[in-house]
Amino acid sequence: MKIGELARCANLNASAIRYYEKMGLLSPPHRSGGQRRYPSEALDRALLIRFAGEMDFTLAEIKLFLSGLRDKTPVGPRWKKVAARKLAEVDQNIARSLKLKALLQGLLRCHCASLQRCVRSLGLSENLRQINQLNK
Repeated sequence: MKIGELARCANLNASAIRYYEKMGLLSPPHRSGGQRRYPSEALDRALLIRFAGEMDFTLAEIKLFLSGLRDKTPVGPRWKKVAARKLAEVDQNIARSLKLKALLQGLLRCHCASLQRCVRSLGLSENLRQINQLNK
């Protein structure tokens, strides 16, 4: 398939396909009449690269996962390694998101007369919480 067809099927720009080639994520295709011609398996790889990128995997992580991976290679062991590393990152992001959600909910209820009072009431710092306890 031509680069435009691959890009359309993978919902990517042709420039992204060329970039993935340059980065070594996609194998260079053979050329016919100066045009890139991709095997149908390139679509699976392009879809995986796009999906992994949407899930916040870095290009370096994607490249590490895909390096040396051939079409008939079992992917289970590689998925386990990648998943184990990424789970800790996801847990940190969830904790951060929950903290942000609580902060935003607090801001929605804010009727503070000053920034100082608002910062203290939101408990944005362990040091400020200790000061507040001493002042009570």
